[in-house]
Formats: sequence, C-alpha cells, structure tokens
Amino acid sequence: MFPIGFNHSIDIEEPVVIPPPPSPLDFKNKVIIITGACSGIGAAVVMEFAKWGGLLTVAGRNKESLRAVADKVIDAYDHSPLIVHADMINEEEVRHIVDKTIATYGHIDVLVNSASVIEIGNIETTTMAQYDRVMDVNLRAVFQLTSLAVPYLIETRGCIVNLSSVNGLRSFPGVLVYNLSKAALDQFTRCVALELKEKGVRCNSVNPVVDVTEIQKSDDIDDEAYQKWLEHSGTISEDGREGLEENVAGVIAFLASDMASFITGASLPVDGGRHAMCPR
Repeated sequence: MFPIGFNHSIDIEEPVVIPPPPSPLDFKNKVIIITGACSGIGAAVVMEFAKWGGLLTVAGRNKESLRAVADKVIDAYDHSPLIVHADMINEEEVRHIVDKTIATYGHIDVLVNSASVIEIGNIETTTMAQYDRVMDVNLRAVFQLTSLAVPYLIETRGCIVNLSSVNGLRSFPGVLVYNLSKAALDQFTRCVALELKEKGVRCNSVNPVVDVTEIQKSDDIDDEAYQKWLEHSGTISEDGREGLEENVAGVIAFLASDMASFITGASLPVDGGRHAMCPR
C-alpha cells in the first residue's frame, strides 16, 4: 500500500539509440583509378569499390569488356564509372588515365595498379619480345602511372595498391620474366612507401596465387601448355585451388581503407598459404 496522495507512477526514459559508426569501407566521394579493369581481379576490384560507393575510373585495353564491366556497375549500383580505354604500354594513353580522371572528378584518392600480363618461358626459351612485353605492362606502366598520380594522391593523403603475385615472393619455374616483374613490383612498393610516408601516402601490394583469367593468358600460349602450367601450380599450393578474384578484391579494398591506415610498404599474400610452402 502506498500512502494516500503518493504518486507511484514511474517515468521510463526512452532508450538512447546510438547510431552505428560509419563503415571503414565507406568510399563515398573517394575517387579510385583501377587499371586492368576489363576482366579477372581488376573487374572484381571495380565491383568491390562500387559496392562501397566509390567514384571510379576504369581503365583497360579491351573496349567491349570494359564497357561490360561498367554496365555491371550501372545495373548493380546505379553509378556510371569513367571509362578510359588505354593500352598500358602506350605512354600517352597512360597519361590520359590521370588527365581524364582529374578533368572529371578533380582529385584522386586511390590508385589500384591491377593491369598485368604473363608469358610462359624459361632462360632458354624466353624471347626479348616476351621480356619487354611483361616488363612494360607489369612494371614500366606502373611506374609511369604512379608517378603521374602521386601529386594528386599527396593532396588527398591517398594510397596506392599494386597487384603483385605470390611469384614475387617465391620462385617458380616456367614463368621467369613474370617472376622478375612481380619481385621488382614488390620492391617498387616498398620504395614508394618509404618515399611518400612523410607526405601521408601509403603504398602496399597484394600477392595472390595464380588466378585463371584470360588477361593472364598470352596469345602465344596454346591451351595445352597453359593448362599444364596451371596443373603444376596447383600441385605446389596448400590446397590446390586457384585464388578467388572477389577475395583478392576485398583485400585490396581493405588496404585502401582507413582500417589499414597504419599499413604501408607491405606485400600481403592472398594465396591459401602457398608462399609459406616449399615445392614438392
């Protein structure tokens, strides 16, 4: 019993609703350049950044494939990427990637150097034409595009992610020049990371296991030789599986995000443990 006149009503305060923090993978209003965007890992990277609201420049050599990737972004996320047709061994076309991005968006926040080619051959069989093609695309073009983008990345305190390979960390027979190009790309990554650290620009590389994509297959490689090499690659990985494009794309987005703000100069394997094994 309450005393007469006692007001026993209890005021219950409404619970305080705390809004969730913004996603660390929120790339809204961030401008991302992605090369090698026609297929494979590059195309998966395009879809990954589109999912998180990025403003995209997609660059590649094959016009039809590049248009198809852009159409997928439009259909899924109602956003139209900037398309730049570019052969990465053509200096003027590489320059257009940066020029058109700045003309369209006004700044650059992330550069993903994903364009890559592979040639099968050893020290006895590799031609100088093969050597030049791999080095021009996998290293020289990366050097040029990065140097062109750096002044804008310094302005935004942005970042660079290079698509390397487990072949840059370990030696595998039969793809000599590809191994060289990716090892050099990892060294390039570390050097650029140190040079730009004080200016707030990060640079990392991702090192996936070999991935079965048409962009890796040279026109000079017949199907039998290519399949034989892929089968050999599977026997020396931990579980014999090729890398998943979406998995690699997710790691690239992570390295470009605020979650990785203290990571620079790293070469991150995405290979199911293959880099830690000895061939058998």
